[in-house]
Amino acid sequence: MERVKAELLPSERLDDLLTHELHIIQSPEVFSFSMDAVLLARFASVPRKGQILDLCTGNGVIPLLLSTRTQARIDAVEIQPRLADMARRSVQWNGLEEQIRIVQGDLRSYHLEQGYGVYDLVTVNPPYMPASTGDQNSNEHMAIARHEIHCTLQEVAAACSRLVRTGGKVAMVHRPSRLAEIIDAMRAVRLEPKRLRMVHPHAEAEANMVLIEASRDGKPELRVLPPLIVYDANHRYQQELMEIYYGQVSQEG
Repeated sequence: MERVKAELLPSERLDDLLTHELHIIQSPEVFSFSMDAVLLARFASVPRKGQILDLCTGNGVIPLLLSTRTQARIDAVEIQPRLADMARRSVQWNGLEEQIRIVQGDLRSYHLEQGYGVYDLVTVNPPYMPASTGDQNSNEHMAIARHEIHCTLQEVAAACSRLVRTGGKVAMVHRPSRLAEIIDAMRAVRLEPKRLRMVHPHAEAEANMVLIEASRDGKPELRVLPPLIVYDANHRYQQELMEIYYGQVSQEG
């Protein structure tokens, strides 16, 4: 599909998206994507075909990255109109309208529009901090992205369970401090954790991210993968990170 130059608002910029010849619209006024989204897009078990859903999509970075790994149709849901509009224009800019659909809506009620058990894979990079946590950013867009203002962890898990098919996968990135709560929330809605990987900034540092993938109605059997170390002793990306950010990303499924 021929790429159409979407209009940029005065505060926005167009950034390169790694080495995939893609571009993404970003703005300092709203929450920009970071490493957690990139790692989730690489960690998830992506089907070659079928249907994928990304919840809490923000400016659409995960659907854009997933489009390099699959021919599947990708829907993406974002509750904030500003971010959903940016994501929609990024999809247009990259000529991916036939593969990616951006929906401005609430993940808690999205099943009423789309139905149950529709997707082969659901990815989600949800807000990490409970709404009661202090120091909420005065910027509304960033506060919603970071705090559970519009959805709790339990509501995110329930939405994923409603929308993924039996045997389908749900992949999430979150904070290790909430891992026990994540597993409890998943199992309460018939999502069985199957793969887990901790992400450490340095070899000697505690993990600061956890990647977890569950299967709808799967049998209990959790694989704990080797840790992912981001930086070496010279504060340079480790080889695996270099490959994730700048190397060839192969399809899996």
